[in-house]
Amino acid sequence: MAGGDDLKLLGAWPSPFVTRVKLALALKGLSYEDVEENLYNKSELLLKSNPVHKKIPVLIHNGAPVCESMIIVQYIDDVFASTGPSLLPADPYERAIARFWMAHVDDKLVAPWRQWLRECFKGGGFFGGDGVGLVDVALGGVLSWMKVTEALSGDKIFDAAKTPLLAAWVERFIELDAAKAALPDVGRLLEFAKAREAAASK
Repeated sequence: MAGGDDLKLLGAWPSPFVTRVKLALALKGLSYEDVEENLYNKSELLLKSNPVHKKIPVLIHNGAPVCESMIIVQYIDDVFASTGPSLLPADPYERAIARFWMAHVDDKLVAPWRQWLRECFKGGGFFGGDGVGLVDVALGGVLSWMKVTEALSGDKIFDAAKTPLLAAWVERFIELDAAKAALPDVGRLLEFAKAREAAASK
């Protein structure tokens, strides 16, 4: 634990938003207590920690809760700036651009990939350049669920012929130690999705 910091993550393993936070924590090399929440019977700790939305993820840092996945990721990057890689660029303009594309990932995930990939890539292997940044974490958090969508729909999202930049990014991202540590298993997620679908159809 960095500097004696007490970190506790309230989440649920299938959540792509929780995965984002786990990615940031893994990239920074931070240890934390992983608290699995029952979303059908939310704990008093979760309800107290996020009284407005009552949702996961919540990161509790030395007793103080921080809510919303990408706010948490940016908080981690700010508070642990001297630990691990920086997820946001140092330059204020580049930080603004990263935040724009982070919001784009959240708001327009189904938008055409090629156009914004060309604009967002900085000539390195990741969206921030040579190292993983905020946009990589935003998109990486939903990566396992996108692979589940591929399996369920039969449509290929990560098609090297149609979206070579995205497909290449996926291959680089999933090989990261942080991604291996944080991303939920696609097979397990697929079983979870099928069980949810079966339960909903009853």
